[in-house]
Amino acid sequence: MGALGGRVALVTGVGRRRGIGFAIASRLVRDGADVMISHFGTHDAAQPWGADDPGAVLAALRALRPDGSQQVRAVDADLTGPTVPDELVDAAVAALGTLDILVCDHARSGGDGSLGELDAAMIDGHYAANTRSSLLLAQAFARVHDDTRPGGRVVFMTSGQGHGPMPGEIAYASSKAALAGITATIAHQLAPRGITVNTVNPGPVNTGYLDGAAGEALLSRFPLGRLGEPDDPARLIAWLVSDEAAWVTAQVITTDGGFSLS
Repeated sequence: MGALGGRVALVTGVGRRRGIGFAIASRLVRDGADVMISHFGTHDAAQPWGADDPGAVLAALRALRPDGSQQVRAVDADLTGPTVPDELVDAAVAALGTLDILVCDHARSGGDGSLGELDAAMIDGHYAANTRSSLLLAQAFARVHDDTRPGGRVVFMTSGQGHGPMPGEIAYASSKAALAGITATIAHQLAPRGITVNTVNPGPVNTGYLDGAAGEALLSRFPLGRLGEPDDPARLIAWLVSDEAAWVTAQVITTDGGFSLS
C-alpha cells in the first residue's frame, strides 16, 4: 500500500499542476494516502500565471492510482475566512473518515510592499492568509486527530526570510517568519499526543515564475547547478509525514539546493 497506506492527509494550496502543493499531494497519493486538497481559485486567477483547471488538477492526482484504491477529493476554500480552517478540516474528516496529516502549503502572493508602502490591509491580509489560517488549521487538526492512530503530522511552510532580506515583501516575510517562530511551541504542545510539527523552507522553486530570464538570473546562486523544482520540497515533506521521520519535530528545515549559502 505504500509508506502512507491507510493514512489520510489534507494538503492546502494545491491549485496548479506546476505548484509545490500539487507535487506534495502527488507524493502522498503515490505513497498510499487518501488526500483532500484545497485551493482558492479567486486568488489563483489574479496571479500573473493564472489559475489552473481544478478538474484537471484533481484528475491528474487520481490518475496516479488508477486502480481506485484511494480517495482524492478537492474543495475551493478561502482560508482567510475566520471559520474556514475549521470548516475545511471538518469537511476532510466528513469525506475521508479521519485525518492523520496536515500540510499547510497555501500562501498569499502579491499585494505587498516596502516600508513607506505598507498599510494595515496589506499586513492583515498576509497574516490572515499565511499565519492565522495555518494556526487555526493546526488547532482544528489537533481537535479531530484520533490519538489512537499512529503518527500525526503537521507541516507548515515558511520562506527564506531567515537567510537574508526579501525586498518589497515585508508583509509576506513577516507572516511566514511567524510560522517559523511558533513551530517549537506548537510542537511542544502536541508532542505528548504523538503529533510532530515541522516547518519547511523550500527556497526558490520554479513553479513557472522563474521561466526564462528570471531563472537564468538566479541560476548562479544555486551551487548544485539548477533551479529548485516542486518535487524537491515535496520529497522532504513526504518523508517528514512518514513513519521514517517519527523522531523529527520542532524543526525549521531548509531545502534550497544551497541557495541560502550565496
